[in-house]
Amino acid sequence: MASSGERRLLFDTRGRRKHVIRVVYAILAVLMGASLFLVVGPVNLGALLGNSSNGGSSTKLFHEQAERIEGRLAQSPRDAQLLLALTRARINAGNSQIEVTSETEPAPVSLEAHKDFDAASEAWSRYLKQTDEPSSSAAQLVSGTFFRLAESGSGTLAEVEENISLAARAQRIAAERQPSLGALSTLAIYEYFTGNFAAGDKATKAAAAKAGAKAEAKNIEKQLGEYRKRAAKFQEGLKKAEKFEKKSGKESLQNPFGGLGGAPLGG
Repeated sequence: MASSGERRLLFDTRGRRKHVIRVVYAILAVLMGASLFLVVGPVNLGALLGNSSNGGSSTKLFHEQAERIEGRLAQSPRDAQLLLALTRARINAGNSQIEVTSETEPAPVSLEAHKDFDAASEAWSRYLKQTDEPSSSAAQLVSGTFFRLAESGSGTLAEVEENISLAARAQRIAAERQPSLGALSTLAIYEYFTGNFAAGDKATKAAAAKAGAKAEAKNIEKQLGEYRKRAAKFQEGLKKAEKFEKKSGKESLQNPFGGLGGAPLGG
């Protein structure tokens, strides 16, 4: 994710870009629901992104916590537990600046919150280099946070791809350490949206195998199959957008997801 620069919600639709952008916009807008509805039920957005009712006070506390941890890391830069704590603190700081007002629309993410998520991503990468047994709960937190960040409506398409990729990598860890139905279903979705359809199909089969009955297994495969279709269209839209970016030689197209997420499965 970029740590600086202006973040906007919509495409620049001036000039000859307008027609192509409209087409890409339409393709991408229907793909990722603002509220993921997995086979085990809807994602709890309040738990995932935090509740900003405490406002700046909680953000300040999380920032102070992160600064204390960073001070300790200056003395012990390879301490895995400190890096894990920093990852959580920075994610909490970012989440505390996001106000979730709807379960069907992505919450806007400020530039300051993005800085915290950037710092969390860096701390998480450093943590993974220092441990052979990464925390499954932390991996789940990271994966959910960065997939939601991809849907937030800010940043470039390249940043969207990067965030989805980070989410998928973290979710692989969560699913490997605790291969539950929910973890495997989520992994399938994230793998599909990275364009790794073989890995997504594998995770779908593993999730279906966790079902208690044949009818439930078929329902799991059906729902995840719908996400597979959306992901295929998403990849198609990305290729069109990237091709146009190269042709235009101008600034990156912006993330089109702001306020335009598709309806969640089951809804």
